Amino acid sequence: MSRLFGSVRARATLAATLVVAVALVAAGTAVLLSLRSNLLGEAGTQAERSAREVATELAVGTPYPDLSLDVDDRPVQVVDDDGVLVAASEDLERISGTGIDAVKAQPAASPGGEDDDADDDSGESLEPGEIGGRITVSDGSATVDGDTEDYRFAAVPVKTDDRGTLTVYAGAPLSAEHGAVNTALTVMLIGFPLLLAVVAWVTWLVTRRALRPVEGIRREMAAITASEDLARRVPVPGTHDEVARLATTTNETLAALESSVERQRGFVADASHELRSPIASLRTQLEVAAAHPELLDLDGAVADTVRLQRLAADLLLLARLDAGERPAEARVDLAALAREAAEGRTGVRVRGAEGPVSVAGSRGQLGRVLANLLDNAQRHARSSVEVTVRRDGDAVVAAVADDGDGVPAADRERIFERFVRLDAARSRDDGGAGLGLAIARDVAVRHGGTLTVHDAPAGGALFELRLPGDRAGAARDV
Repeated sequence: MSRLFGSVRARATLAATLVVAVALVAAGTAVLLSLRSNLLGEAGTQAERSAREVATELAVGTPYPDLSLDVDDRPVQVVDDDGVLVAASEDLERISGTGIDAVKAQPAASPGGEDDDADDDSGESLEPGEIGGRITVSDGSATVDGDTEDYRFAAVPVKTDDRGTLTVYAGAPLSAEHGAVNTALTVMLIGFPLLLAVVAWVTWLVTRRALRPVEGIRREMAAITASEDLARRVPVPGTHDEVARLATTTNETLAALESSVERQRGFVADASHELRSPIASLRTQLEVAAAHPELLDLDGAVADTVRLQRLAADLLLLARLDAGERPAEARVDLAALAREAAEGRTGVRVRGAEGPVSVAGSRGQLGRVLANLLDNAQRHARSSVEVTVRRDGDAVVAAVADDGDGVPAADRERIFERFVRLDAARSRDDGGAGLGLAIARDVAVRHGGTLTVHDAPAGGALFELRLPGDRAGAARDV
C-alpha cells in the first residue's frame, strides 16, 4: 500500500477523489432529504385538500351516501365524535395510521343536539357548518381495491347542524415520494462512481502535467550527480510558479557548489605548489648532507622545517574554517591580546585603551589574526608599526598601521585572497605563502566582524579589525 501511494501523483489523486466523494455524499444526502421533505409536504397538502372537499360536503348537509369518497381511489374515512366510522371509501379494504381500523361504515347514531357546542378533538370551538383550521397529519398504509400502498393522512374536523362534529380522514399516496427518492438515489449510486472516476482521471492527468518539470529537474540532477559536472544546470520552466522557483533555487545551489568546489580545487593546487618548495629544499639539503656531511646547512634545514610547519598550520586552520568550525564563545581582552602579540617585536608600539577591551570569541584565533597583521606590517614597514585598540560604540576596533608604501586601492580586496602576493619579484622565503591576510579575514568574518585596509596617517597601510563588543564583559569592565 505504501508503494502504491508512494508518489505525489497517487496521493494527490487519492486526496482529490476523497474530497470530492465526501462533498458528493454530503450534497446527495442533502438533496435526498430535501426532496423527501418536499414530496411529503406535497402529499400532506393533497390529503388535506381531499379531506376538506369531503368536509365541505358534510358542512352543507350532504348525506353520507352522496359524499365524494371514491375520487382518485384514495382512502377516506368519516368518523363521528364517538369514534364510530360513519362513512368510508367503497373499495377500502384495510387501513392503518388514522386510529380507526374499521373500513365499513356503522349505522349513524341519532343526532345529539346537546353536543352542538362541544369542541372537536383539536380543541377548536366550531360553529355549525364550520370546518376546523387545525389539521392533523399522520402516516400509515391502506389497501384499496386490492392495492396496498403507504399514505399520508390528513384529519380535518367539521361541525354539522344535525350530525355533530365529524372528522374526515383522507390519504394521499406516498408512492410518488418513494419513487422519486429511489430514482434519485439510483441516479446518484450510478453517477457518483462515474463522476469520481472522472475526477480521479483528470486529477491524475493534471498532476502529471504539473509535476513534469519536477521530473525533468530530478533527471537532470541525477545526470549531474552521475557525471560530476557541476557546470550543468536544471531546466527552469516558464510558469513562474513554485516549480520554477525550485528550479531557480536549485541552479543557484549548483552555482554555489561549483564555486565552492572550484575554490577547493584551487586551494588544493596552490597548497600543493606551496608545499613542494620547502619539501624539495629540505630533501635536497638532507641528501647533500648524507653524501657530504661537512656541507650540511643546518640553519637552512631548520628554517625550511619551520616554514613547512607554519604552512601546514595555516592550511589546517583554513581547512577547519572552511569546514564551518565555530569560534569558542569565550571572553577575550583584545587590548591584552594585542600587547602579547607585539611583545618582543622590534619597532612595534601599542597604544589605546589601558583597561580591558572585551570581545567574545576564540583567544587562539584572534591572537592569530593580530600576529598575522603584525607580521604583514613588519614585512612592509620602513621603521615602525603602531597598534591601536579602542571602543567604537558597540564595536571594538584593533588597527595596525605601518609607515611603508601602503596598498594600492585596486588591490585592497585582492590581498585577502589565498596565495596572493602583490610583489611578484619577492621571494617565497621572504614573502610567505600569501595565507596570513586570508586567514585573518576568514577569522574576522566568523567572529561576526570585518577586516579592511585603508591609508595610514604615516603613509603606509592601515588594517582595521572591527569586532562586536562583549556587552556583558563591557559592563563588568566598567
